[in-house]
Amino acid sequence: MPTLKVFHQQHPEAVLDYPKPERLVRGNPARHTWNHFSSSQGDVSAGIWACEPGAWRIAFAANKDEFFTVLEGRVRITDADGLAHEVGPGEAAVIPAGFAGVFEVLEAVRKYYVVVDRG
Repeated sequence: MPTLKVFHQQHPEAVLDYPKPERLVRGNPARHTWNHFSSSQGDVSAGIWACEPGAWRIAFAANKDEFFTVLEGRVRITDADGLAHEVGPGEAAVIPAGFAGVFEVLEAVRKYYVVVDRG
């Protein structure tokens, strides 16, 4: 039987990674991911993500969407046409499937995320 996943009751190990060198725009920020939930089909994941200031190019797959809410810090996401949006504490956004642009962490950020991957 599935059980409720309450984030503050879980203590997953942080996974550390860095942007791929060929995608870097500024810096080489350390990124930490605490995955609190993965569906049994592997098509949905949710957790907490934190990152140092820096910027890198992103290109989402045609079948992958991400919803996120910033808990602290600030990010700027700029699309391929140069349109930029900043998202700060208490604000939420969706990076849609097929999105390409630049993800920039302006102030060290911590956010909740939900990723849907339709395989």
